[in-house]
Amino acid sequence: MKYLKGTMLRAFLPLALGLLALSAQAQMTPAGLWRTIDDNTGEVTSEVRITDNAGVLSGRIEKLLRKNVKQDELCDKCTDDRKDKLVLGMEIIRGSKKASSELLWEGGKILDPDNGKEYTLRMMPIEDGKKLRVRGYIAFFYRTQIWVRVP
Repeated sequence: MKYLKGTMLRAFLPLALGLLALSAQAQMTPAGLWRTIDDNTGEVTSEVRITDNAGVLSGRIEKLLRKNVKQDELCDKCTDDRKDKLVLGMEIIRGSKKASSELLWEGGKILDPDNGKEYTLRMMPIEDGKKLRVRGYIAFFYRTQIWVRVP
C-alpha cells in the first residue's frame, strides 16, 4: 500500500505542478480587464478589456471612471475611423503581437482619446501579471502608464 501511494504521488505531482505553471502563465498576458491610470495625475480613468484573437491583441474601453466625465463623450480629436465616435466602447488598442524573446507585446497601436494621438505600442505584464506596463511611442518620445488588473 505504501508503494502504491508513492507511485500515485509521483504520477500526479508533475500534473499538479504543470497546472500551477499554466495558471501563473495565464496571468502573464495582457489579455484581461485593466484599470487605466493617468500617467500625469495618477487618477483612475477607465477600464479597458484586452482580448487575444489568434495572437493579435485588441483593447476596448468598457467603463469611463474619471470624475465629471460624460458617458456619451465623443472622440472629436481622433483623425481616423474613430473620429466623432463614442469613447465608451471604443477600440483603443489594435494589432499588438507577442515578441518572440520575452513577455513583451509590441507592433500595435494605442490611441489616446483625450488628444486623438495614436502611439506605437509596447506592453509588458509586471508583478506576476497584476500590473501592465503600457508604453506608447511617437518617434523618440514616449509615454508610460502602469495599468492594474481588475480581479
